[in-house]
Amino acid sequence: MLVDSHCHLDFPDFSDTLPDVVSRARSAGVSTLLTICTHLSRFDGVRAVAERFDSVWCSVGIHPHEAGHECLKDAETLLRLADHPKVVAFGETGLDYHYEHSPRDDQKKAFRLHMKAARQSGLPVIIHTRDAEEDTATLLRHEMDAGPFPGVLHCFSSSYELGKIAVDLGLYISLSGIITFRKADALREAVRALPLERMLVETDSPYLAPVPMRGQCNEPSFTVLTARKLAEIKGVSEDEVARITTENFFRLFSKVKRPESV
Repeated sequence: MLVDSHCHLDFPDFSDTLPDVVSRARSAGVSTLLTICTHLSRFDGVRAVAERFDSVWCSVGIHPHEAGHECLKDAETLLRLADHPKVVAFGETGLDYHYEHSPRDDQKKAFRLHMKAARQSGLPVIIHTRDAEEDTATLLRHEMDAGPFPGVLHCFSSSYELGKIAVDLGLYISLSGIITFRKADALREAVRALPLERMLVETDSPYLAPVPMRGQCNEPSFTVLTARKLAEIKGVSEDEVARITTENFFRLFSKVKRPESV
């Protein structure tokens, strides 16, 4: 069994097909799905998806793209919204200097507040980082010095160096279909050098469909293809990847109830 540790099931891409998408995931052996919040203003819709399906759980948070538009004043807002049985994490949050849809200072402030909520609650923080490795590492180290918290670098596409910093801080890294892309040799080398014992798998659907599904709408059932590629990179069996990444998920997202078959 596998887990899709990061998808966006509230997005319009799935509005007419969601029951079929969840059913196909189950048929493919993807037993648990974590659907991710990107806007506090849309959190009710994210939570509603998780409430609709036994196999779906959710997070609460603000994507760095939205940090300048949806002002987060304190960690208490996140903590209050996480007081729900289906809300199991904070984020996604972090830093994105590639598009910079929000000012960097706003991104950093929101990132710190999500990490503070993770520290106070023990729930993990889901971290997005793109073209911001130095500041990401600096903020992670600073916040860890204030007190440890669980978390994951989602859709990992960064350098080995940032991955190593995250692992050394006790964080996990989650791998998406990017590891199957033809031009992702540097990423595959980083993944090869980092410990499988700190890895999860995800789709980030509806984006980033893995080879050979490129160009299609990504969906949780495609987690199988990313896990297969991870097994190839690490030189282990697909069963071993499924076992380790699934155990890692439930260790990190400890509020998620295991299905009886896992």
